Amino acid sequence: MKILYSSEFKRNLRRLVKKYRHIRSDVEPIIKQLQLGEILGDQIPRVKYILYKVRIRNSDVQRGKSAGYRLIYCFRDSEQIVLITIYSKFGQNDINATQIYHILEEFDE
Repeated sequence: MKILYSSEFKRNLRRLVKKYRHIRSDVEPIIKQLQLGEILGDQIPRVKYILYKVRIRNSDVQRGKSAGYRLIYCFRDSEQIVLITIYSKFGQNDINATQIYHILEEFDE
């Protein structure tokens, strides 16, 4: 499975690295599992795309998965996964469907 990164994902990861220095080591196992074709997380209902949201423990904040990161991804086709965005639940509320559609539109341009 090939992993693609949206510009929103890259931008958010760079921003989060400044605050949480272990984010890359927290996210890396999830990306490896996705590369192996595993479906992780919960499917996001009532959206036009097949999207999943994965909770990831933040090892820099000792509050468990609920205060960790959220990684949203979708299947572009049977061989590609697009990492749409990542954010810290500790610092942001849920992302809405409109924001996700906007990110996907930018990615497809």
